[in-house]
Amino acid sequence: MTDSTLPTSFVVTLSCPDRPGIVYAVAGALLKAGCNIADSQQYGSPSTGNFFMRVEATTSSTQAELSSALAPVAEEFGMKWQVNPVGQKVRTLILGSKDAHCLNDLLFQQRSGTLPIEVPAIVSNHRDLEGLAEFYGIPFHHIPVTPDTKAQAEAKLLELIHEHGIELTVLARYMQVLSNELCTELNGKAINIHHSFLPSFKGAKPYHQAHARGVKIIGATAHYVTADLDEGPIIEQEVIRVDHARTAEQFVQMGRDVEGRTLAQAVQWHAEHRVLLDGTRTVVFN
Repeated sequence: MTDSTLPTSFVVTLSCPDRPGIVYAVAGALLKAGCNIADSQQYGSPSTGNFFMRVEATTSSTQAELSSALAPVAEEFGMKWQVNPVGQKVRTLILGSKDAHCLNDLLFQQRSGTLPIEVPAIVSNHRDLEGLAEFYGIPFHHIPVTPDTKAQAEAKLLELIHEHGIELTVLARYMQVLSNELCTELNGKAINIHHSFLPSFKGAKPYHQAHARGVKIIGATAHYVTADLDEGPIIEQEVIRVDHARTAEQFVQMGRDVEGRTLAQAVQWHAEHRVLLDGTRTVVFN
């Protein structure tokens, strides 16, 4: 057997209106492409009537041949679908401002091989993170943002996205609100970390808001970016317990670790094609 015919693993993700016969049809198409199914997960949403499926399969067929086998089924059932090689790194642009903890967590895990992303550029509206980008050997782009230059700054950001073939944009504590137009352009392809357990305590200083209300848990929320601020489909959340003896500043310090873990987990699931959009919600296959 030559290298070109060695089995390759692919992940197939799809969503469509739910009806009988979907799994049977998909399995038949995969069989036609000579696939051996290694893992299969599916979910039918009773609230939206949509069906979701994620399949990992090995085959000697090429990605194009596998896609050709699935295309008639996708057309018949009106599917949104993708075929991707398992383990292929997702080209990711990271945005940051001044806080380094989330950016550092992502870059460390990427370098260590635990996060399947490739980071060709880091963008910030400040220069505070430039040294960290240099440490990891990643080009740093300083794009200042003011109310008067916001449109030009976002145009430069889009140029970088297109120039580097970016598939995912991550807001790693990027303290700028993206325009509605940019949010639409990045729909389903941009992840934000919010340093609060949404939907509570949105906006500025959520830890201080939480402290003032005497909460007993704090946490972080990773979600897709939408034009509705901090209201995009949630991918992952984590909480930790706190008590009355903690100060607001201690809340912030404790929350940083949670933010880093939550964001990295969401990015990993997205990069492994485990997250499918269901309107304002997500389906996350484990």
